[in-house]
Amino acid sequence: MNISPIPGQTTAHRMDPAGGCPHADNARLLARGAVASVVLPGDVPGVAVLGHDALKEFLAHPDVAKDARHFTALAEGRIPDGWPLRTFATVQGMTTADDADHRRLRGLVSKAFTARRVEALRPRIETLAAELLDRIDAAAEEGDGTVDLRAGFAMPLPMGVICELLGVDGRYQDRLHHLSNQIVATDIGPAEAMAANRELVELLSTVAAARAEQPGDDLTSALIAARDDGGDRLGRHELIGTLLLMIIAGHETTLNLVTNAVRALCTHRDQLDLVTTGRVGWADVVEETLRWDSPVSYFPFRYPTRDLTLDGTVIPQGTPVLAGYSAAGRDTSVHGPDADRFDVTRPARTSAARHLSLGHGPHYCLGAPLARMEATIALEQLFRRFPGLDVTVPDEKLVRHASFVGNSVRTLPVRLRPDTGPAAG
Repeated sequence: MNISPIPGQTTAHRMDPAGGCPHADNARLLARGAVASVVLPGDVPGVAVLGHDALKEFLAHPDVAKDARHFTALAEGRIPDGWPLRTFATVQGMTTADDADHRRLRGLVSKAFTARRVEALRPRIETLAAELLDRIDAAAEEGDGTVDLRAGFAMPLPMGVICELLGVDGRYQDRLHHLSNQIVATDIGPAEAMAANRELVELLSTVAAARAEQPGDDLTSALIAARDDGGDRLGRHELIGTLLLMIIAGHETTLNLVTNAVRALCTHRDQLDLVTTGRVGWADVVEETLRWDSPVSYFPFRYPTRDLTLDGTVIPQGTPVLAGYSAAGRDTSVHGPDADRFDVTRPARTSAARHLSLGHGPHYCLGAPLARMEATIALEQLFRRFPGLDVTVPDEKLVRHASFVGNSVRTLPVRLRPDTGPAAG
């Protein structure tokens, strides 16, 4: 059965709901072209934009929408409630709004999410990172010298920061991370997907109600109070949707970014040496990791509002389109024949060929400065304290994230000090 939405593409790539490393498939698809027909879970036909230039054009195209009313199959009732990607399409907030509505919502959030507020978080991020490193150091000493760096450091750092920023009680952090994982999972069943979404909405509604009753110096309180020039404010569903998106994007992206950077540095010790000896900066590591192993592989969704020709390929109106960030980061036509090589000295970081992993156009990631700051602080403190840190499992044997949206591994077992035992190579 041909379920390809693209005329002339008789074979569609079936997205693996279990996730896995995307790079081999990306290279194969890119060899065919910048735009590929794909099959989403539930045999829903879609498209992935993979090439850097095509993706950059698509992300900023005036005839591309984020509002799910442009999603033909959803509008016609052909997408069930338990579809694992439904939340990405239907959640109310600035990531699913267009034009004036998008500007209104982003403007309200931006007033509370200023550069000054982000920069003011730096001392707290540095303190929290140090406290977490103390904790994993103690755990390693009490155990066999190894710890799960993802669970013990890469996750609680950005989750702690976003929860403090939003005024969310620390006791909710582990549950929020679990529910976020279920929201971004693409191998989840309908009942689980609906239950996770329902519980997350209920939890965030509790948070919002508490902040409305007792406002504080936090982003949730500011969002509740924020009004645009016309006196408009976030509606209840918009507020909850905004909090949901900020919780997920505010920690999952940085979690994967830090995890992937540590994996890259531990498997490229020559690159690590360039940084620890001061020949390049930690910010360079962050940018190269974003390009080489994007924390988000395929982000749902955008929809052409008319039949759209992109790189010579027609994408039919109303098709759900994935933004292929991990593929675009290794597009050899832009990043050179060695695009699959991790190189922290890569000059393309400062050119027009810069990666797209944090988006492009009107929906460029509002939290990009915070993610970059968190990752830079995390990596600098981690390797300054544990310069001999190494991953104890070969990279190809690490279990991957169960999603083709997020791009990372489920655990990252590391030995903090080489003198506590041999690390696997």
